[in-house]
Amino acid sequence: MANAWIESFPRTAARVLDEMDSTLGFKLSRVISDGPNSKLNKTENSQPAVMAVSILILRILEDEFGFDAKSRVDVTLGHSLGEFSALVAGGYLEFGDALKLVRGRAEIMAQCTRNLAEKSGETYGMVALLCEPEHLDSLLRTVQEFLGLEPAGVESDTYHPVPAIQQVVVANINSKNQIVLSGSLDRIKTLLVQLRQFGGHDPRAVKLKSDSPFHSPSMALAADYMRNALEQINITFPASVPCISNVSALPFHSKDDLKNLLSRQCTDTVRWWDSIRYLHQERGVRRWIGIGPGKVGRNLVGKEVGRVDTKGGGVWAVCDPREISNIMISLEQTEIEPMSHQRLK
Repeated sequence: MANAWIESFPRTAARVLDEMDSTLGFKLSRVISDGPNSKLNKTENSQPAVMAVSILILRILEDEFGFDAKSRVDVTLGHSLGEFSALVAGGYLEFGDALKLVRGRAEIMAQCTRNLAEKSGETYGMVALLCEPEHLDSLLRTVQEFLGLEPAGVESDTYHPVPAIQQVVVANINSKNQIVLSGSLDRIKTLLVQLRQFGGHDPRAVKLKSDSPFHSPSMALAADYMRNALEQINITFPASVPCISNVSALPFHSKDDLKNLLSRQCTDTVRWWDSIRYLHQERGVRRWIGIGPGKVGRNLVGKEVGRVDTKGGGVWAVCDPREISNIMISLEQTEIEPMSHQRLK
């Protein structure tokens, strides 16, 4: 996850990883570098690790390449866990505080999953559904009907009198052709059968690498933890750069709004696609810089945005030190364009 960055930029990497270990009180850096994967992939380790590596890359951009996020970035946004990195980048949270929040939240999320499995005997996780873009709204409405979430008084041609499926929710609306379901995997399979038999939809289903039902009511204890923990740390508001909430798909507008929405993110749907459309259509964002150990955010943004004539088309993923110099050159080539905007994940 971080070894290539550590080898390429040892001074900056060591400083960030030392701060991470000191903050958490144990050598997570050793788990990140040496594994084993079975330990790194545990929720309570993987979430702070991903968040820390994202900030590590940001610090490398700042220290090694002179990239000043506060002057060169107009708005920040992070997908799910990435929201914490976005708040650090935007100046709302200190790195150490965000890291402790993520670790504490992840520990409780892992416990919530264990409690669910012990109580029900079922297996939990997340499944992405992919369809043609023109079918997304209809698919979402039909899923909500089968989950018993259709608002009262709404009639639909696709409705069928079948029992509402419990312990499944829409966790993410990620793009123009992808949503993610969270909950009991057996009940998600039941939902897929109903979609194909009665709902007129046959989406491609892809199980995600998660054994927890994130962004669902099952994570209510994590939301409670966040509400309490956010009262104990310093939050800067307003900060240097606006940040978009996963829950509202709009900028946080006050300190209390940030506390409320960041807590609700544990249990509510991540409205990523609405956030992207808001930035693209209403804020006129032209350049998008994804920072982190993978390209999930870059792939979800895809070819829908980016308005500059340069390599990458204005959408970049800074996740490999071998590519960083070329990305910085492309970014600098677009700096002379008037009214340029960029989004930092």
